[in-house]
Amino acid sequence: MTSATGWPVPIGIAAQRAGVSARMVRHYESLGLLPPVGRTDSGYRQYTEAEVHALRFIRRARDLGFSMAEIATLLGLWQDKARASSQVKSIAQAHIDDLATRIAAMQAMQRTLQSLVQCCHGDDRPDCPILDDLAAVGDGAAPAGKSLS
Repeated sequence: MTSATGWPVPIGIAAQRAGVSARMVRHYESLGLLPPVGRTDSGYRQYTEAEVHALRFIRRARDLGFSMAEIATLLGLWQDKARASSQVKSIAQAHIDDLATRIAAMQAMQRTLQSLVQCCHGDDRPDCPILDDLAAVGDGAAPAGKSLS
């Protein structure tokens, strides 16, 4: 039963208010990101405003690309009013560094593909440097005679 303020609420409403699916709510619970929630006499989960707020926190952290392990740590820090902000900053900075590395790798992939596309005639002939590169055996270097940077 919900209170006059609308709390607690069933999983569907909690999920909607948090902007996630009910399946993800159950997943986050199974990972221990949410404490066990109250249940009705018939066994249905009931979520409080604090739990919906935690779900929003998790969704935002996922939107920013944090891993589940990082989210668990951040969630713990968020709930710990005696935390040191330096811990939070350290996690965020490590995530920024990881994103920069991944972005650089994706930009290198983009440059390689752009080079391969420029080398391909894109006509009715069967020879294709894109397929040749994909089929090349070795350490991932460009085929002989081709510069991909």
